Amino acid sequence: MVETNYCLTNHFLVAMPILTDPYFNRSVVYICEHNDKGAVGIVINHPLKAFKINLSEILQAIIGNTTKAAASMDFPIFCGGPIHPAHGFVIHAPSGEWQSSLKMNSEICVTTSKDILHAIAKQQGPDKFIFSLGYANWVAGQIEREIVNNFWLTVPATPAILFDVPFSNRWLAAINSMGIDVNNLVYSSGYA
Repeated sequence: MVETNYCLTNHFLVAMPILTDPYFNRSVVYICEHNDKGAVGIVINHPLKAFKINLSEILQAIIGNTTKAAASMDFPIFCGGPIHPAHGFVIHAPSGEWQSSLKMNSEICVTTSKDILHAIAKQQGPDKFIFSLGYANWVAGQIEREIVNNFWLTVPATPAILFDVPFSNRWLAAINSMGIDVNNLVYSSGYA
């Protein structure tokens, strides 16, 4: 087992180009939890393609009658990962009190309760948010092995990349935030 003395909670995993799995190819994963039992994360840059649905359709399905404002919400729904693809997650800037919410730091929260969706439908929710279905998880030591095997880069998460950068640019923005030129990435692992 690969030993670790660091915690990746509230970090991004940034997929190396060598990673070609359809869920993770050029993905940016927001790590919500990382401990000695494993890790849980949400992909923040791959919209659901198979279903071509947006937030207004999700709100209509979950809440029923929505306001005109909610009906016009054309926010993408992200494929957060392959585990429990019907389970929704809202990553957002802190605001409001929600039934099931985890404050990651002073700038980022993750909420799983429907009350936030009701608030979003009424335009009373957080100003900045991402909605995803599903998540990714890693068993104890797995994420550390994948990092050693050069599948992932890690960088502290920033609200700017989460909420302000268009999703199609988040992968490159995360790499650039490390001061790395994507053209200089080495795609194979090595050991000293």
